[in-house]
Amino acid sequence: MEKPINKYITVDYQLYTVDGDKKELVEKTTADRPFQFISGFGVTLDAFEKHIVALAKDETFDFTLTKDEAYGDYEAARVLDLERQMFCINGHFDHEHIYKDAIIPLQNEDGNRFYGRVLEIGTDSVKIDLNHPLAGKTLNFKGCVNESREATNDEIQGMINRLSGEGCGCGCHGGCHGDCGDGDCEDGCHGGCGCH
Repeated sequence: MEKPINKYITVDYQLYTVDGDKKELVEKTTADRPFQFISGFGVTLDAFEKHIVALAKDETFDFTLTKDEAYGDYEAARVLDLERQMFCINGHFDHEHIYKDAIIPLQNEDGNRFYGRVLEIGTDSVKIDLNHPLAGKTLNFKGCVNESREATNDEIQGMINRLSGEGCGCGCHGGCHGDCGDGDCEDGCHGGCGCH
């Protein structure tokens, strides 16, 4: 059996949430700051990658993913009250990073990393929403493939390094909530990269 090719792909797109006849733009990338990824590493939504990987450079796309193909149902059980003490540094609450609507990195006992959104800060606890911001939503992606080619060995090795904890792993340079360590991030990354 032939080994699958890992493709280096960049796209610029607009991401809309769809609710009946209503569409709302929630994210937009541009040709000079595209979303980029290497296929076959599971760093994007499977359904997103499946649509994009078959396209060639300069091809356009317009497809819709159901909530089940995207981020699943919104689950009330994924909203947790965590002890306020967990967010203290040297005995002081971390107001710089923990505030309403902040997206914060968390880790469970098994070492799995994920992100949560701060809903409210109480006197004894902090309410955190672990649902993806687009959970429960139907998503429509429209855009263009800027580049699609076989990934180089260096690009593949870079992706492996990021996935093993050296950086963000999605290679999007436009999201991961400013936590990918390359100084080139901004909030976002809720769409195709699926790095949560």
